[in-house]
This record gives sequence, structure tokens and C-alpha cells, in this order.
Amino acid sequence: MTNSRTASECSALVSDLRASPRESEWVEFKVNNSNPTDIGEYISALANSAALLDKRRAYVVWGIEDGTRKVVGTTFEPATAKQGNEDLENWLTRLLEPQVPFRFHTCEVEGVRGVVLEIDSALHQPVRFSGEEYIRVGSYKKKLRDHPEKERALWQRFTTTTFEDGIAAQRLSGDDVLQVLAFPSYFDLLRVPLPS
Repeated sequence: MTNSRTASECSALVSDLRASPRESEWVEFKVNNSNPTDIGEYISALANSAALLDKRRAYVVWGIEDGTRKVVGTTFEPATAKQGNEDLENWLTRLLEPQVPFRFHTCEVEGVRGVVLEIDSALHQPVRFSGEEYIRVGSYKKKLRDHPEKERALWQRFTTTTFEDGIAAQRLSGDDVLQVLAFPSYFDLLRVPLPS
């Protein structure tokens, strides 16, 4: 699900994420760890933690040292990564349930290559990877079933979140918004002339 941010947006995002005092339950920093199973588990844990903390998205950033937040770059290349004979993104999507939108962005940060995995928050139920639900406890990835208090709080969060509070689309031009909305139908239903 690659959907590139502009280079400046990606670089600004990494700077913002690095500015936080420590790794959080919705942000993970890596250098080169590209183990597909770990990535899938992080998608589950971070999507669920983002929902619990009322964040719209969570992130994994490659190319940043965890403890120091030093920019060191990465050799991880999600576009060519595979699990067996299957592309990484396809493999991850197949094993996530329910499927949660995620996007890899590659950008330059302070002159070196970085990768950002942007993960949408879980919506109506916890996200599972390969049949298991994960959550972040501090900066650690844990199985959700081992933390019933977090599981209870997460389910309670889902019952208070409505579809209408979500974002349907973002980064659209004015013309794109008008195309998506099909606004002439609204005026037809009201029997009001279409404004110029």
C-alpha cells in the first residue's frame, strides 16, 4: 500500500516524531530490522495502541537509532522486500485481520535514506497479525491477551468511536473533493438550482 508523501512532508514527519522525548506506544524507531514477522506484529500493536490513545495513525521509522534518536540511515527497502516469493506489502496485507491501511514512505532525512511506515488506527476491533492481537506496553510489543486491562479499554474505545468521526480522505485538491462528493445530487434532492 505504498502511497508516497512528498519528500518534504516525509522529512518533516520524521523530524516531528524524533522531537518527542522518548519512543511511545504509537511510534517505533528502527535502523535496519526488516524481519517481516516483526513488521506485521508492529502493525497490529501500533494500530491497536493508536486506537487506545486516540491517535489517527502510528509509525515505524527506519534509519533512526532508538536510544539516541540519531539519524543513521537504513538499507531497508520495502518496495523490493519479500517474504518467501511474495512481496512484503502483499504478505502483510494478507495476514492482517481486519485489514488496516498502511503505507511505506521513503525519504531523505539529514542527507541519509529513511523509511516511514504509516499505519492507520484500528477502527472497530483489534487488528490481528497471523491470528494474534498485539499492543504496545510502554515501548514494548506484547500480546494483547496478556494485558486484559488494555484489551478492555480498547474495546471500550471502539464502542465510543463513530464512523462519522473518521477521515474519509485527505490531501485532496478542491476539484478532487467536489468529484468525490457528487454534490449536484444534493442540490437535485433539495430541488434547488446548482450554484455557479
